[in-house]
Amino acid sequence: MDRTAQLIARPAEYAVVYDPPGPPGPPQLGAPAPGTPHLAALRRRAASVLAGNWTGTSTVPSPGLYPHQWSWDSAFIAIGLRHVSPRRAQTELETLLAAQWGDGRIPHIVFNPSVPLDAYFPSPDFWRSSTAGRAAGAPRTVQTSGIVQPPVHALAAWLVHCADPGLSRARGFLSRVYPRLAAWHRYLLHRRDLGGGGLVSVVHPWEQGMDNAPSWDAPLSRVTPAPARSFRRADLDHGAPEDRPTDLDYGRYVRLATEYRDGGYRDGGVRDSAYGEGGARDGAHGDGRVRDGGHLDGRPWDEWKRDGRPQGGREQGGRDEDSGPQDGRKPDGWEPGGGYEDASGAGGRGGVGGAEFAVEDPAFNALLIASEHALARIAYELGATGTARHARAERLTAALVERLWDPAEGMFFCRDLRGGDPDPGRRPLTGALVPERGVSGLVPLLLPGLPREVAAALVGTLRGPHFGLGTTTRLAPSYDLLGEAFDPHRYWRGPAWFNTSWLLERGLRLHGDQAGADALRGAVLDIADTSDFAEYVDPYTGEACGATGFSWTAALTLDLLHDDTTSGTGVMAGPGIPAGTGITALKGGDRG
Repeated sequence: MDRTAQLIARPAEYAVVYDPPGPPGPPQLGAPAPGTPHLAALRRRAASVLAGNWTGTSTVPSPGLYPHQWSWDSAFIAIGLRHVSPRRAQTELETLLAAQWGDGRIPHIVFNPSVPLDAYFPSPDFWRSSTAGRAAGAPRTVQTSGIVQPPVHALAAWLVHCADPGLSRARGFLSRVYPRLAAWHRYLLHRRDLGGGGLVSVVHPWEQGMDNAPSWDAPLSRVTPAPARSFRRADLDHGAPEDRPTDLDYGRYVRLATEYRDGGYRDGGVRDSAYGEGGARDGAHGDGRVRDGGHLDGRPWDEWKRDGRPQGGREQGGRDEDSGPQDGRKPDGWEPGGGYEDASGAGGRGGVGGAEFAVEDPAFNALLIASEHALARIAYELGATGTARHARAERLTAALVERLWDPAEGMFFCRDLRGGDPDPGRRPLTGALVPERGVSGLVPLLLPGLPREVAAALVGTLRGPHFGLGTTTRLAPSYDLLGEAFDPHRYWRGPAWFNTSWLLERGLRLHGDQAGADALRGAVLDIADTSDFAEYVDPYTGEACGATGFSWTAALTLDLLHDDTTSGTGVMAGPGIPAGTGITALKGGDRG
């Protein structure tokens, strides 16, 4: 049986342990795991970091180095913040989603207008979102960047809801964020399948979040760097140059971002061109609304339910048609607004995004899959079935294994769509796998639908000589310890990061390695403490690198402190999902 068949043959159960169960009784928000008073002190310090970095509506990653709101940072921050203040965690995500573009994209930076322009580069006057992004429905009242970051947001929203379901329901939290999250996923699946193989592509290294990872070296080598005199790097005012991306890297980042901006932030792909000659189309309006189920005009789910009722049909060819009433529940695929998700695409002219740099990345796609599972649970909570989204997540998992898995190396690799393909007009694009071992290739371990042999091989690679977890390193390095480009201090070219360690801890626990997950959890808590919640650390020594008092480090410390990992497998039914449905739910489970 081939890998795709194995995935399809799995029973329709989604056992996920993103959030281990707590003790019986009412939730004890903010309670650390059983342990010494030292852990309680660590929790207080972590909560203090988040309080100090809170602006009133969102949390900055670091006041000096990153003084605005970053997309995937806010998702990870909300996951930890829910244990201190579920209301603030909801606000964190709501603030980010309020800056969503009309085409569905969530920008990777939402700029704070009170911060001086020269405090961070690229600044709002570089991105020019309200003018260059007008056709894509960029918001008019807030300045943002024009690129994206990994889609952790639906997972974060579900976990935040589960921290205090009563508060979430009273505020209508899920009913307000669901249409925006659905539009976000639709943007990625429709506009960013640049290779035609079913996976999402990034069009800039900053989008994947691991800015200067060696996996980008070959794709970036085709990009002519912007002259060094054409920009000023504010990051070097706050970090050691030897810990940061090089000037050559930055020149290429700036060139790619400039060309994407000057092309109106258009995306060119085989499924759908983002805009036609007349500006925004296929549901994207210049006033910030998205039709066909992704309305962004602020109306909650209950109002959209009154707009119309689905009328019969079935899921066909990737388009979620109405399958009729099922025990009084709305079929999944029906979206608020009386419409359906359209995953077929309309074809169209090529765009600017991805013309020079287009890469299918395993971590980006794995996080989309995890969030698609979470979005299914949100849909169920709101009255839909959730089954079509789970099925889509399984199809994406099959595509991930088919296109990015290398069984000989025991890990996933990036696919450079613009490299090594003699026929760039062929679909799907073959491109070439990038032979660099990065932590991105291990992140799919958090997926419940992986074939068993794939999960086992990933664990073996994680513990083997290239990453050394549990032997030569306590936290997984961001890059191959034996690779020529390895540098234990330079950003994503070797240091260990706390968000990837959190994802790997979840994955180890999901696939039954409780001892390994416990050891990694302990290492994260210890090194977060001794490094003063560093941005990233030397994977051998735990020495702090980058900023300290870093928000996602503090937030994920809080999340791991809250876990009660002694109470079973960590699989339990989520709120509102009865037994017998065939779904075992989550319990809540660089930025550039």
